[in-house]
Amino acid sequence: MKKIGTTLLALASLAGCKTKTVSDSPKESKTLSIEKDRDRDGIKNSRDKCPEAAGPAENKGCPWPDMDSDETPDKDDACKEMAGPVENNGCPWPETDGDGVIDKDDACPAVAGPAENNGCPWPDTDADGILDKDDACPTVPGLPEYNGCPKPKKLTASEVEYSFESVVVTGSQKKQPRLSSKPVKPVKQAKAATDNKVYSKKITTVKGKKGPRQLSNTDEEYNALVENPFETAKNQPLSTFSIDVDNASYSNIRRMINYGNVVDKDAVRVEEMMNYFTYGYPQPENRQPFSINTEYSDAPWNPGHKLLKIGLQGKNIAMDDLPQSNIIFLIDVSGSMDESNKLPLLKSSLKVLLNQLRPQDKVGIVVYAGNAGMVLAPTSAAEKETIINALDHLQAGGSTAGGAGIELAYKLAKENFIKGGNNRVVLATDGDFNVGVSSEKDLETLIEEKRKTGIFLTCLGYGMGNYKDNRLEILADKGNGNYAYIDNLQEANKFLGREFAGSMYAIAKDVKIQIEFNPKWVKSYRLIGYENRKLRNEDFTDDKIDAGELGSGHTVTALYEVVPAGVNSEFAPKETKLKYAPASGTQNFGDELATIKFRYKKPDGDTSSEMVKVVKNTAEQLAQASPDYKFASSVAWFGLVLRQSKLIKEKDLQKIEGLAKEGKNTDEEGYRSEFIRLVQSYQSVQK
Repeated sequence: MKKIGTTLLALASLAGCKTKTVSDSPKESKTLSIEKDRDRDGIKNSRDKCPEAAGPAENKGCPWPDMDSDETPDKDDACKEMAGPVENNGCPWPETDGDGVIDKDDACPAVAGPAENNGCPWPDTDADGILDKDDACPTVPGLPEYNGCPKPKKLTASEVEYSFESVVVTGSQKKQPRLSSKPVKPVKQAKAATDNKVYSKKITTVKGKKGPRQLSNTDEEYNALVENPFETAKNQPLSTFSIDVDNASYSNIRRMINYGNVVDKDAVRVEEMMNYFTYGYPQPENRQPFSINTEYSDAPWNPGHKLLKIGLQGKNIAMDDLPQSNIIFLIDVSGSMDESNKLPLLKSSLKVLLNQLRPQDKVGIVVYAGNAGMVLAPTSAAEKETIINALDHLQAGGSTAGGAGIELAYKLAKENFIKGGNNRVVLATDGDFNVGVSSEKDLETLIEEKRKTGIFLTCLGYGMGNYKDNRLEILADKGNGNYAYIDNLQEANKFLGREFAGSMYAIAKDVKIQIEFNPKWVKSYRLIGYENRKLRNEDFTDDKIDAGELGSGHTVTALYEVVPAGVNSEFAPKETKLKYAPASGTQNFGDELATIKFRYKKPDGDTSSEMVKVVKNTAEQLAQASPDYKFASSVAWFGLVLRQSKLIKEKDLQKIEGLAKEGKNTDEEGYRSEFIRLVQSYQSVQK
């Protein structure tokens, strides 16, 4: 009978009949019922010392204790009463010198020093009282007013030989001279629209309690922007745009407010204001170039509306791992640069950049005024004194042949091209081109052609009064580039010093974002800012279409204002009833608010890759939103007020200030505090 029973059980099993077995082995725990194993740890309740809490069999079904709650079980924890990381056996990392840098990350564990220098004190090699990090000539004693360098001997512009026979676009000679005191040999240029007028007039200023104040900026030029309207999710569920890492608009607006000027609304690009600041987004995982982060909460300026914040965090690459650089400084030395906040500040700025470079990196210098020429052939960054001497010899004078300068700089960069390296032209100017190629359209055509060479572009803007933002913005947008406005040395230290890797090294190019909103939850939406970075929906998958670049460690933030379904809004357009609705329109995809797609190329690639992020329809109250959300939305809010937006109800500057203070967070570098002071200054001007 026993054999017959066994045979029947075997036949039942082969026939697909389910039989439940019970085992004390954790490997078979999935077969235990909830009644017999309440904590589902694979150990029967009768043998489980902790039947309500899952634990391993070797601890009789109880979880291992963790007295200090550091996620290292006491059995493996060398410091059971002090929280510490798993990699240090549950003990806190020691911090011997009290500088806030733990010993494992401290290159000088016995001597206090800042985190930026790996825990070591900043050196002062030449003992001139200027730390090497701020010293453009760290091995030669110098003066603070010359960034630690000795006072230079000046030459006039006519005493610098540019050696046109070897460096003009048609030339082929490879060896390039560095500096000479021979007169310049002129090159024929097309007649300028201004008859080669030399810009030497000073900006009209008046003296006030806080120093000189600019009276007007009527000669400055900005492209007019039309504010993005609301779109209905049913009729137009897709929205596509290029990222924008430029931040020139913020520092330019700061200059206007600090000088007591009326802010030109077309100078306000909200996305550049938001992207001036960094946010606490996590580093990417799985070898992706950037992480994707979203947050959904209330819109502070329109009751009932929401904001969807999209944030990208570029991968941080250590300085030692950055590719070799081939950088050409393209410097405007025309007469319009003869102002204290132009050529002198420009020289100091480029010395900040030079301080970040390594011996394997190379720098060349091209200048342009009435014509263009080379002042310094590509030279190792180890030869700082040679490079600084070339910079210090420059003086302003003449008209502005910007197009000729671009041609020559790209030619020099191409001749010294480093495969797999960082090949970049750094253009420093006030944008006031007036000889040869100088119109916006001609500059756009020129730079789009140069973009094909694989050489990146950084535009640095200087000065006021005759500042031509429109030209620099076009060059950066169309030339695989980025754009910053340098209004003081602190800004140079930020963009070219602290943020050097993000400003100078692209980790992804042609980065595009396309978002599809779910009409079940979204009545209408609009993109805040990015007016000149919008793309057609079909451009998203077209790898021939140019888009923005993302630098090492860079953050990019975008905001969509959303009118939720069922909310009445005076700004929401009326929906058009469609006869042939998309098939997916009836599915509504549950609790999905939107699907966001991202496309990007490697810096030297031609084919894009795609990443996807689904956003759930879960909104937090503004009070519970993250500090980054509050701060980014306060900056956008201020920008909308400055732009005189017709699509916001609430325009109270005190509320903007209050929200910014809530989002200030730790603010280690003080940039958020500066923004709060800027809002306060603007309030005082408005009263």
